[in-house]
Amino acid sequence: MTTAQLKKQDIQDRGLARLAQRLAGWTEKWFPDAYIFALAGVVVVAVAALAIGASPKAIVDSFGNGFWDLTAFTLQMAMVVLTGYVVATSPPVARLIDRLAKVPGSARTAVSFVALLAMSVSFVNWGLSLVFGGLLARAIARRKDLAVDYRALGAAAFMGLGAVWALGLSSSAAQLQATKASIPPALLKITGVLDFGTTIFTWQSLLTLAILMVITTVIAHFSAPTGGAIRTAADLGVDLNDQPEVAEQRSRPGEWLEYSRILPILAGVLALGWLVSQLLTVSVLTVVSSLNAYLLVFLVLGLVLHGTPRRFLQAVSKAVPATAGILVQFPLYAAMAAILTKATGAGGLSVSEHLAHFFTSIGGNGAFPVVIAVYTAILGMFVPSGGGKWLVEAPYVMQSATDVHMNLGWTVQIYNIAEALPNLVNPFFMLPLLAVMKLRARDLVGFTFLQFLFHLPVVLLLVWLLGTTFHFVPPIIPN
Repeated sequence: MTTAQLKKQDIQDRGLARLAQRLAGWTEKWFPDAYIFALAGVVVVAVAALAIGASPKAIVDSFGNGFWDLTAFTLQMAMVVLTGYVVATSPPVARLIDRLAKVPGSARTAVSFVALLAMSVSFVNWGLSLVFGGLLARAIARRKDLAVDYRALGAAAFMGLGAVWALGLSSSAAQLQATKASIPPALLKITGVLDFGTTIFTWQSLLTLAILMVITTVIAHFSAPTGGAIRTAADLGVDLNDQPEVAEQRSRPGEWLEYSRILPILAGVLALGWLVSQLLTVSVLTVVSSLNAYLLVFLVLGLVLHGTPRRFLQAVSKAVPATAGILVQFPLYAAMAAILTKATGAGGLSVSEHLAHFFTSIGGNGAFPVVIAVYTAILGMFVPSGGGKWLVEAPYVMQSATDVHMNLGWTVQIYNIAEALPNLVNPFFMLPLLAVMKLRARDLVGFTFLQFLFHLPVVLLLVWLLGTTFHFVPPIIPN
């Protein structure tokens, strides 16, 4: 690194930025892979079950019998990531990104522009947001007429996941609670089915989303380095030249349909017809709340946007590695949830019921939203998986919410609002974005940690204040 580059870095690494960079370095050095936390979580839960008097046989039976309880939901969450990636890398979206990259007129505007668009796209699909934001940041960085800090662009691209992802349509917790087939039986008995009308589309949730988007955009704008503090992609040694697309070569007659647009178009017509039929048969809210419907539309949309089956399958192949963490972690979360709810000890109580009593005892007098938000944020530092962690938390959190008469839909949203906070510190979910932008987590965490410091008090205030506007509605338990 040259003397000039070192001087630029020194300008940036002061105060909160220096603290954030040190934190990023510490997490990169000491934090193991999230799978290790999942394994450790199973052990901790098993020990807790032993501590309350559960028998070893009850614990191992719960572990084995519950391990595959969430196979359908595991696949669904992997498909959220895969479909988002496939849509984001399609040619029409690439052309849209190139046009959008020409919009910002200044360095700071470019950073806030990326943050705003990343969060807007995240409302539809957080997986799409990560790749879309990264590709938009790279397109802006390639502009010859505008020098923008590449680290700040990367952090802005992460805001869709780091700030508001769980308040959108692909929220793991909200989608699970709206899909009867995905809810574990023990949880279904507590909550019933909660469609998006009680979670994502409440005015309180939409207001929270708007407030967080405004705050995030403003912070991204004013925290973006200017002048001598800017470190461009070239300063960081990042090559922004994308690999040229290889022309499609047909080597045998059997490949004709692989390069044809006929089948994708027909599949798109079928999916559109099914969607119209659903909208004419059931309410719009029911269709939107269906995780299977959501994934079907996104998967076929990706196929249609890529044009040919061959291009679509190539995009799928590139997306699959990003789903690996979900595929191997979620069975462990299912096992944890089973031990928590099924391995009973003295008095016939499970660990989940003991935890519910604990949160009920400290969550009275209106403190419940803040207690759950803080607990969720802390646990999320070590278990960075919104859907998997909800499966572990939900049985005792929702039972506690029922005990203190907190609205169950808002309890899901308390979790969703607070669940995004750890992503601003723990870089686990940055991995797909980092691969797109060719950066390290420590390059971005300085900016995301600054967002965390502003978000934390705002989130705690919102979950408490807006929680007072709800009334408790007893759950309707389906047969």
